[in-house]
Amino acid sequence: MLLAVAGLDADALTDRTRRLASGDWSSFSPSERAAFFFARELSLDPALIDDADVEELIAHFGTERALDVVWWSARCHYMTRVADAFQIPLERENVFQPPPDEPEDPK
Repeated sequence: MLLAVAGLDADALTDRTRRLASGDWSSFSPSERAAFFFARELSLDPALIDDADVEELIAHFGTERALDVVWWSARCHYMTRVADAFQIPLERENVFQPPPDEPEDPK
């Protein structure tokens, strides 16, 4: 959903998720890889996150954007776990996309 909100079309979204799921992240930039590795570690074992992980993000993104990566990763993991716990289905459509134009009233 967030990738669609960020402006990726269906083909780009499919391509990106396929590359992410493959585990071969070499086609991504070093900054993207740093963010993915952080998010993966946060997901698998948050207690393992240490100062070195945060410093790696700061080296790639600067302090403020590194905080964005930490915050969004934590928020998304939390929301996924809440949705899984309550078995809440994902939306099928991008709820942030503007609705299609209403057809004109033929009157």
